[in-house]
Amino acid sequence: MKKLFSILLCVAMLLGVISLVACGESKKPTYEIAVVTDVGQLMDKGFNQGTYEGAKAYAEANNISYKYYQPANGSDASDNDRIAAMKQAVNNGAKIIVAPGFLQATAMKTVAKENPTVKFVFIDGWALGLDNVTAVTYKEQESGYLAGYAAVMDGFTKLGFTGGGGGGNPACNRFGYGFVQGAEAAAVAKNVNVEVKYSYKFGDSFSASTELQTQIAGWYAGGTEVVFSCGGSMFDSVKSAAAEYPNSKIIGVDVDQSSESTQVITSAVKGLSVSVERVLGQFYAGKWDAELANKAQNLGAAEDSTGLPLDTWSFKNFTKEQYNDLFAKIKDGTIVPKAETPEQANNADWLKANLTKVTIIFE
Repeated sequence: MKKLFSILLCVAMLLGVISLVACGESKKPTYEIAVVTDVGQLMDKGFNQGTYEGAKAYAEANNISYKYYQPANGSDASDNDRIAAMKQAVNNGAKIIVAPGFLQATAMKTVAKENPTVKFVFIDGWALGLDNVTAVTYKEQESGYLAGYAAVMDGFTKLGFTGGGGGGNPACNRFGYGFVQGAEAAAVAKNVNVEVKYSYKFGDSFSASTELQTQIAGWYAGGTEVVFSCGGSMFDSVKSAAAEYPNSKIIGVDVDQSSESTQVITSAVKGLSVSVERVLGQFYAGKWDAELANKAQNLGAAEDSTGLPLDTWSFKNFTKEQYNDLFAKIKDGTIVPKAETPEQANNADWLKANLTKVTIIFE
């Protein structure tokens, strides 16, 4: 009898252990909000960082769990790497996945089709024909215009633009096109001639490189006064090049990059954090079907999603009053920077068309 009791006790204890293990497995951490990064690093001082900071801010303000996922292979990430990252987010309980960058399209469409109850936010993307996907785009040409105008009005006449994506990234293209248009408008207003060196040569992967640093250092050595760095971690190469020439200046992109270098005079920003918080707010307010499903929001000055950061710029001649007047004209549609995005900027005749005071030198 004692032996039977001992056996039953052991069985009960074993079942208890199994039950505890099973219970532990069922309570594994889940993360409702997921951010799947684009190429480059999470804290890239640009696009990934701005997107993540918006998700983080909303999640923490509303006590919602969140996690970021970086696809394998860094700047060489493939569609399969992005698919794997998104699937990992789904497996970890994601209710909504935010993914920046146009390269996310194939992966997002694949994973969204397989998981119709999970919602996807395509930052810098487009509607994918799926009700569980929404897109957010920006009028980067407005921020680029403001940066180019401000630089010339402040007294700079030798400018440079280095862009990511090899000329095939619509957002970087819009920044660059706007930059040239703004420089032209200011040059006409001041009756001065302006030179803009314009290149996508070393920006394919949006990464820092010795080649890019050498190119930009050559620009500064040749008299270029300020370079608009438009491409994530490419900023590090431009910063290193500028450090060799103490009087040279940098214009940052996407987020306020003034804290990265005293040589940053301003940044052409877009409301990444604000717009991500906006979409997450719409989702959690139950407005997905009515306002977001299979739609794209194109945000600009009218939504306070483009512009220059007033509190940190270091212009000496261009005033905040002048900026506010220009911004108001863009906001109300009096000034409308063009947004054409041909595949290669140096093949775009329109980029040179009607330029009376700006000379573009493609490299």
